[in-house]
Parts: sequence; structure tokens; C-alpha cells
Amino acid sequence: MKKRLYLELENCIGCRSCLAACTQCGGHEERNRNYVYDVNPLVNRQTMPLMCLHCVNPACARSCPAQAIQIHETGAVLSALVEKCIGCQNCTIACPYGIPKFDTEQNLMYKCDLCIDRTKDGIPPMCASVCPSNTLQWLTDEEIEAKQKQFNLDNGKWVTSMPYLEGETNVRVNLPGILQGVTKLF
Repeated sequence: MKKRLYLELENCIGCRSCLAACTQCGGHEERNRNYVYDVNPLVNRQTMPLMCLHCVNPACARSCPAQAIQIHETGAVLSALVEKCIGCQNCTIACPYGIPKFDTEQNLMYKCDLCIDRTKDGIPPMCASVCPSNTLQWLTDEEIEAKQKQFNLDNGKWVTSMPYLEGETNVRVNLPGILQGVTKLF
């Protein structure tokens, strides 16, 4: 049964345990591949995690002339393959969320790969396995649908696709009321 990363942004308490766990995932070389942002630091303490949404039709992969960014059969969009990445950084420009980062020393792009070494075997990604506030959860589509009914979310607040991308994402996001009216996060 396919599971997806589910983000319930309103629950984030800013503990950043997801960042610490991310560095411990296999193959991450102790590098964060997700981020926690302060939404409106001068007004309140609301924070939100941001990681790759693993788009069904990812702009980062489409923009790569070397086809270094692969999509796993589970739907996870992987970091650039070392042997293929030419360091052009097109992926970092193409992603509307600013997720891919470029390591100039290694001449290589890196990003959240949904802890593919774990998730391919049905084990939750590190970030979701340590989140104390259930901001990040690893759920089946049925569990996500039940949450949608529980929160009585209409399609205006349930993110299954983004305005700049065609198709849907493999991550589901519950947009909290606290973010209403926020027009720019970065």
C-alpha cells in the first residue's frame, strides 16, 4: 500500500528535530535536505518545515540536460546522480520552491530524496519518524482522506498541486489558517 508524506503545517513547533534526523539518513552525508522556516518572525513564532514535494512532473528533472535527476518507482524524486550531474544548476533555478541545493565543492545538486533507502521498504522517512508534533506523518491515501474529512478541508486549502506545476505532488500539505494572508515565504 503506497504511503505519502503528509504535512500538517499548523502543528509545527519549531523544534527542528526533522533537520537533525535528516542528517542521519543513509547517504545524506550529514547534510540537511529539508528546512524549517520562520513564517513571520517579527509577529509570531509560527514555523513550518519545507522539503521536496516530489512532484509527479518535477521541474528540476525536466530542466536537467544530463538526466541526472531520476524519479524512483515509488514517486520519490532523487538527488542528482554523481556520475551524471554536470553542475549546470538548472535544477536549482527550475524548482519553484527553491529546494535543490548545489554543493560547489562536490559540483553536485542535493535535495530531499524522501529517505529512499527507508521508504522503498515501507519505513517512514527520518523526518516523519521523529516529529514530536505530528507535523510530518507517513500515511496511506486512505489515512490522508480520513484526515481531510476530519478537518473538513475544502479543495481551496488542500494542496494536491501547485499553481506553477502541471499535475500533482507526491506529498500532501494541509495549509493552516495561520498562513492565510502570507504571500511570500522566502
